[in-house]
Amino acid sequence: MKGLTAFITGAGGGIGRAIAVALAKEGVKIALVGGNKEENLKKTKELVQSEGVDCEYFKGNLTDDKTLVDCFNKAVERFGGVDILINNAGLTHNSLLKDTSMKTFDDMMAVNVRVPYLLTKTALPELKKSKRASIVNIASVVAHSGYAWQSAYSASKHALLGFTKALSAEVYKDDIRVHAVSPGGVFTDMVKISRPDLNPDGMIMPEDVADAVLFLIKNRTNAVVDEVVIHRSGKQPFLV
Repeated sequence: MKGLTAFITGAGGGIGRAIAVALAKEGVKIALVGGNKEENLKKTKELVQSEGVDCEYFKGNLTDDKTLVDCFNKAVERFGGVDILINNAGLTHNSLLKDTSMKTFDDMMAVNVRVPYLLTKTALPELKKSKRASIVNIASVVAHSGYAWQSAYSASKHALLGFTKALSAEVYKDDIRVHAVSPGGVFTDMVKISRPDLNPDGMIMPEDVADAVLFLIKNRTNAVVDEVVIHRSGKQPFLV
């Protein structure tokens, strides 16, 4: 994997940061993308560079089409290409349907579905040039089960998983591997805000998700794992 370049959205912390560091340990150059605070992206960049690999970040409103496309094109220009696309940026919201505004729904769909859709469409011509092209979409267990209080979030992750399946059917003959990683409750800053009731003990950590992503990308054999579903150790197995 040494010398490959990964483009990672939502890289200012949490799962995105953990994935960036995990790939950097394998010698992968990292393009960080995020719409959150610049200091968070700088911190991720420092952690990646401490692994001895090249890294740059690109900040902007990812729901703006031009900004999103520009960020990708700048990364291609900066690194000479992109081999790995990690669609990780996401929003979550916790409320009853009757209390969920349409703006909240639209914001959720924009970040969780439209951004990866447009970004992947933009990236495909570049990925087709790579001999180890991989796309990993960070979905969720709610892409399989409907969770009360999470109707908008569940709808967006169902859509992302559906997109992943259709995309993989389109590009597998181009030798582009498309995967979904669907974790349960991950202890990130976003979850701390949306679900303050959750106890971090026994929860999935960002590094656990990064390990799954690394496994999918690194083990490029004739055996392909389409999706990894991750549940907390305290949850009954096979009940996502």
